[in-house]
Amino acid sequence: MKLGIVGTNFISDDLVAACKKSGAAEPYAIYSRARETADTFAKKHGIERTYTDYSLMLSDKDIDAVYIASPNMCHFEHARAAVIAKKAVLCEKMITVCQSEFSELKDLVLAHGGILIEAMRPDFDRLIATVKSEIGRLGKIKSACFEFRQYSRRYDKFKEGVIMNAFDPTMKNSALADIGIYPLHVCISLFGEPRGITADGSFLHNGFLAEGRAVLHYDGFDADVVFSKITEGNNRSVIVGERGEMILNKISEPASLEISLGDRSELFKRGEHESNMANEVAEFARIVRENDTVRAMELLSLSEKTVRAADMIHRSLGIEF
Repeated sequence: MKLGIVGTNFISDDLVAACKKSGAAEPYAIYSRARETADTFAKKHGIERTYTDYSLMLSDKDIDAVYIASPNMCHFEHARAAVIAKKAVLCEKMITVCQSEFSELKDLVLAHGGILIEAMRPDFDRLIATVKSEIGRLGKIKSACFEFRQYSRRYDKFKEGVIMNAFDPTMKNSALADIGIYPLHVCISLFGEPRGITADGSFLHNGFLAEGRAVLHYDGFDADVVFSKITEGNNRSVIVGERGEMILNKISEPASLEISLGDRSELFKRGEHESNMANEVAEFARIVRENDTVRAMELLSLSEKTVRAADMIHRSLGIEF
């Protein structure tokens, strides 16, 4: 599968590495608005074609699919154009910044018979899959907390008076959209949509949501989703049931999973060379190759639930994207 890449930031570097690791996709073309940026990225990774006109890249018949890693506020337009051009799409999280954009994209996918998948790495992670298969051993769930707190180096710049895109609310960005979306997504993938959500958060002087906590209310228990870009955390996510608990270390790419049931404990670790991003690329390539629209829509439906929940949290905090 030949892949056109949109955006040249660090996550696109990671995507190229994941393509090579999986062997499932070839980074074939790169799009950037700046010629120099596109050429530099292409030279760095041995990519054959460069584009500064997105429509021209989408008209390239040799490209099977596009990977979108542009700023969040651009995801909708870039994905929309790709779906219309009949390219399969792997779009970085958040797939869209609000529910209305997502609904329009989904309608386009259904109308054009295309494939659109969010690059949500936990969906392709072996340890997250183990949580799903083993969670029944905990018995009735009593509580859960999913955490992702990571101090951003860009926050140092912010404190110096330099506001970069990562802390600019006019870019339709927030700590929830950036990193909080991981624990929110995993929570919903495990327990489904909640019957209600309450949330609070802290804002910087420019109106950027820098950290927060959402409580997802389920029948019989609550699940906390904690996120921050201005504090560092241990990032341990805990699910507690009547018979025991699960502890997951780092929600975006778990390093380990511990299951404790009474006096018995089991430890699962990520393999030394294991990468959920490589798994993501491999599964995306398989879905495209086999035109597995059932699996594609299953993943898209999960992303839709997460976007809907994120929309509710943003709105409850006075954020309109």
